[in-house]
Amino acid sequence: MSEFSDLVARAVNPAMSRTEREAVYGVVKQAVARLQTRDGLTPDDPRIALQQHLVEETIRDVESDIARFLSFEKLERAHSAQMGAEKR
Repeated sequence: MSEFSDLVARAVNPAMSRTEREAVYGVVKQAVARLQTRDGLTPDDPRIALQQHLVEETIRDVESDIARFLSFEKLERAHSAQMGAEKR
C-alpha cells in the first residue's frame, strides 16, 4: 500500500488548491473502481469496502501531510518576519 500512497502523494502538491486535489482524488477513486470491475469484483464483495477504506485513508494521510507542510511554511514565514523585525 505504500507504493499506492506514494503515487497519490506525488499526484498532488501543496501548491494545488483543495479543488484541484479533490479532482485528483476523484480520478484515483475512478481508477480503483475500474480495477475492481476489471478484476470481476461484485458490489457486495467485502474487498471493495476494504479497498475503498484504504483509498480514503490514504487521501486523509496525504491531506494531513499537506496541512503539516503548509503549517510549517507559515511558521517559518512568521519566524523570519519576527527575526527581521527584531533586527531593525
